[in-house]
Amino acid sequence: MNHISEIKTAAVVGSGYMGGGIAQVMAMAGIPVNLADASPELTVTNLERLNKEAAEFEAEGLFPAGSADRIRENLSAAESIEDAVRSVDYIAEAVPEVPAIKQDVHSRIDAAKRPEAIVGSNTSTIQIESMAPAFADASTFLGVHFSNPSPFIPGVEIIAHPGTDENVIATVENFVSAVGKVGARIKDNAGFVLNRLQYVLLKESIEIVEEGIATAEDVDKIVSTTFGFRTPFFGPFVIADMAGLDVYKFCFAQLEEHFGDKMKTPKMLTDLVDAGKLGTKSGGGFTDLTAEQTAELIAYRNKAYARLSQLIAELGPPPTAAR
Repeated sequence: MNHISEIKTAAVVGSGYMGGGIAQVMAMAGIPVNLADASPELTVTNLERLNKEAAEFEAEGLFPAGSADRIRENLSAAESIEDAVRSVDYIAEAVPEVPAIKQDVHSRIDAAKRPEAIVGSNTSTIQIESMAPAFADASTFLGVHFSNPSPFIPGVEIIAHPGTDENVIATVENFVSAVGKVGARIKDNAGFVLNRLQYVLLKESIEIVEEGIATAEDVDKIVSTTFGFRTPFFGPFVIADMAGLDVYKFCFAQLEEHFGDKMKTPKMLTDLVDAGKLGTKSGGGFTDLTAEQTAELIAYRNKAYARLSQLIAELGPPPTAAR
């Protein structure tokens, strides 16, 4: 089968908050987008909402100048799912996280789309391989998971199942970049990366509150003003390297003593420390950096944290801080 090498037109099935945001992202990038939902009336209602939101976001300086007009020019409401997907290159499925609903929608998409059209499910937790049987040829099906709110969150998980064609993955990676997002290729598993990490954090936070160690308000405060303060710029591996992997190994030992296997020191960490790879102070850890790169990283870190502090002071505390 010939595969699409460049996505020039798109459809979004599911025009609610998540799907609508994805549609705005693509339309703002100049991609003509057909919207479709459970009924023509709902689609039109959501199209009007998206155009109104775009104008408001532009007026508030959240969207670049001209974005609202570009979105209005590129977004259109289709009469049905079939009409929306019939002639486009790429179809984003963003219907509720209910397997039966997704299966029905996928079957309708497959019956109406061009054979080479690519379908990306925006599921946040369902394994992609489990949904692939809805397609006669699943080589053009994969997961393309935007985060909420998609107009403002840059990261996108790209999840292939074993039958996804490599050319399709590459085309989607290029498309995600072309619409201004940052794609990361993820192996198919429940929860992918984002929600596997996010739900572990929430579960541990709930346990801390249930154990009476801190209130929910204070847990939120600690997260947003300490390690959460770092994560806008760095992931956990770079953060650990800057702190020192020997320090992390020592701390894991203390945690393991109190919490058992739940907090057992990871073998990957132990192996690095035993090999003398302690992070930026030794020239390498999870990441390998030259002395010059390490100096640049530390200078960037200091500037980033100072600027973020200034931004927070400028914005003021979030409304939740008044709880």
